[in-house]
Parts: sequence; structure tokens; C-alpha cells
Amino acid sequence: MSSTLIAKMGKRRTAKIIPESRQHVTAGPYSPVLEIKMSSLVVISGQAALDLEGKIVSDDLREQTRVTLENCLIQLQTADCDFFDVFKVNVYLTDLDNWSTFNEIYQDIMPEPRPVRTAVQTALLDRFLVEVEMWAAKP
Repeated sequence: MSSTLIAKMGKRRTAKIIPESRQHVTAGPYSPVLEIKMSSLVVISGQAALDLEGKIVSDDLREQTRVTLENCLIQLQTADCDFFDVFKVNVYLTDLDNWSTFNEIYQDIMPEPRPVRTAVQTALLDRFLVEVEMWAAKP
């Protein structure tokens, strides 16, 4: 999954960056502030790197990140949304030392303006290295 996946998604955008917003130079691939216009809200629960049988797909962070984001997209699409509609992302990592690796993949997949985002280190179930939940706005 990469920018090719983004090309297949609709190009709706319910969020715009507030031009006056600023953030520190160490900020990652996210927006500091977004203005949202919507008619309804779609929230997906935390997604992880599971296949349809409920098996963890890999112990590799890169692969887990890709599959986790693919699973997020699948859930969003059930509500007629995609990554262009997402305005808030919460990321849970078992080790914040993996933040830059997660960001590499996330940055390639999430369209701009990127959603506002929170990332925290926490224990996760099973062998999950990452879990992601998203909030989306339908125009």
C-alpha cells in the first residue's frame, strides 16, 4: 500500500489547514490544526495487523504498519469514507523508538493535509507493535 492506494481513493477533503497554525521543527507528518466541515462523523475502533482469520500478519513493524493502515481503510470504506476524510488519528506504539519508522510508512500513505495526530507508547495485546484508530468526517 502506498501512493498508488491513495490514487484509488476519492478526492473528497473535509479538512483544511488553518494557515496561521505553526508547529515546532521536530514535528512529524501531521497537521497542527485542521478545520472540519461535515454532515456526519465516522469513528473506527483501533485496528491492528490482523488478517481476516484474526492472525497477526508479521512481527515486522513496517509490515504491521502497512496492514494496520490497510485495515483502517477497509473499515472507513464500509462507511463510504477513505483517508481523505480522516481528520484525527491516534497511534499506539509498543516502543516510541519505532516512531520514525512508523512515520515513513504513514507519510507515504496518508494524503495531505495530513490529519492531526497523537502518538503514545503503550503495551498492546498479543504481538502487536502498532494500533491505529481514526476519526473521519463525511461532507
